[in-house]
Amino acid sequence: MHNPFNLKQYKVAAYITAYEDSEAVSLCVQAIKSQSFPVKNILIVDNSKKKSIFKLELNAENLVIKHYPENIGVAGGFSLAIAWAIEEGYDFLWTFDQDSIVRQDCLGQLLLVYTRLNNSNYSIGIVAPTAIDLRTGRLIDGAVFDHDRFTPYKPPNYEQPFECDSPITSGSLISLVAAQTVSLPCTDLFIDGIDFDYGMQLKQKGFHNLIVPQAIMEHKFGTPIKVKWFKRELVFQQYTPLRHYYICRNHTYLETRYAQGWYRMKTYLWRTKFLLKTIIQISLYEAEDKHLKIWACLLGTCHGLRGKLGRNF
Repeated sequence: MHNPFNLKQYKVAAYITAYEDSEAVSLCVQAIKSQSFPVKNILIVDNSKKKSIFKLELNAENLVIKHYPENIGVAGGFSLAIAWAIEEGYDFLWTFDQDSIVRQDCLGQLLLVYTRLNNSNYSIGIVAPTAIDLRTGRLIDGAVFDHDRFTPYKPPNYEQPFECDSPITSGSLISLVAAQTVSLPCTDLFIDGIDFDYGMQLKQKGFHNLIVPQAIMEHKFGTPIKVKWFKRELVFQQYTPLRHYYICRNHTYLETRYAQGWYRMKTYLWRTKFLLKTIIQISLYEAEDKHLKIWACLLGTCHGLRGKLGRNF
């Protein structure tokens, strides 16, 4: 890769949230270690009940592994990692879910875009790759907050870096200069929606969050199943009851808090519509735990409206 800039000036750490899947973590670590631009250290927060991540098995010396059997979630690990990276004097933190695999030039591409575009008049908070779920062939879009809800952002083209409010957490390269101007990620969100909230915090501080089409990451998003709706083939994401609860709760909480003025009423209507649609999908297409999943959606939406965060399911 042609490098017209001095990228050696940057000190980058990576972070992985791990949970009960050492094989996935190993593949993620290998992809990070194979980057054309080297990462100094990799922090792994292992939320498994028993230690599942060991340095010898991963064959990597520059690992820092912290075990939290009580499971501090994506949000807890993300918050811990940012605080750790700032304290250790890194310039960037590159964050990952365990089921993500980046291509070899990904970090270099992200750093090149940051170096080329970041200046006193255009400060970048996050620069992220294009995420692809190879099981479905679909891009996993970043989000924008459109007055009353978070929606996937489709750029006019995928040739140049483009802005969104919130890239997905996995693959995001976070400027730690920017990170020091906002609060750490909200640990009470536990899982889901952390990327929405953190991206919006940075945007409200005046930072720009970008996605780079040339930087590619393979990422598993949920458990997709293909269903027939009349003559159309649709992809429906299957989730556990736990995940349904946090999706409904956190998205309801964030959208009703970010909406302003009369748009908040539209948010209440949208969350009701989303709840009903999800219940119908579960009833039609889920094979297991239908009643528990429906209850999780109802309870999550109720707690989101009330602002009841933390681990409640």
